[in-house]
Amino acid sequence: MNWLISPAHAQTGGAAPGGGGIELIMLVVMVVVFYFFLIRPQQKRAKEHKNLVQSLNKGDEVMTSGGILGRVTKVTDDFVVLEIANNLEIKLQKQSVQATLPKGTIKSI
Repeated sequence: MNWLISPAHAQTGGAAPGGGGIELIMLVVMVVVFYFFLIRPQQKRAKEHKNLVQSLNKGDEVMTSGGILGRVTKVTDDFVVLEIANNLEIKLQKQSVQATLPKGTIKSI
């Protein structure tokens, strides 16, 4: 049976010499795929949310991450005060604001 397996192939343990380049290329391809499909979009969303939070002004209509709709009545460095009903205000962290709404959205609901 020795005539089927060459002695050089048997000594390398079945791996072809110099075959590590394919694994390195596949690793690089996987890193690039993860960057463009996972990391980059997440960074883009985080940047957009940061800009949204920094641009909050009095009178803006917003929706929080908990689904509460309200109108901004006061903005401080870390907190925002929302009027969610007549004479009912709540104080929230700015980071909990998920989206701004077009003017008049709260009245139409």
